[in-house]
Amino acid sequence: MDNRINYFKVAPNAMTPIMESEKYVRKTSIDRKLKELIKIRVSQINGCSYCLNMHTKAAKKLNVSDKQIDALKHWKTEELFTEMDRAAFELAENMTLVSENGVSDALYEKVREYFDEKEYVELVMVIIQINTWNRLFIAMGNHAEV
Repeated sequence: MDNRINYFKVAPNAMTPIMESEKYVRKTSIDRKLKELIKIRVSQINGCSYCLNMHTKAAKKLNVSDKQIDALKHWKTEELFTEMDRAAFELAENMTLVSENGVSDALYEKVREYFDEKEYVELVMVIIQINTWNRLFIAMGNHAEV
């Protein structure tokens, strides 16, 4: 990985809570395919080529089809996704663009139709975590491995 600063070496204490959060996210009950699709969609929005590349590869290892990955930009109208997927993607987009969209009570209720309280918290943490990585990698000059 090419980056501007070896932030793990320069500021290990800053990276500790990020890595602890990553451990939590990896162990959530959220479906692994859905997690990867969320990470891809958020990375598309944020323009993080590094994360987009990494999570596309991870999704393919979980047998997510190229068709589903390609359809993510149009998830609202694609029949490839369930209503549960769409609720999760809407939450991910609204959280990623929080200053523009926020998370309304109506969206919260829509997501809660498919996810219980704990799963909602886990879903929020997945979205927070990928946004954190996107912002870190973009600021540090990380680019997709080719």
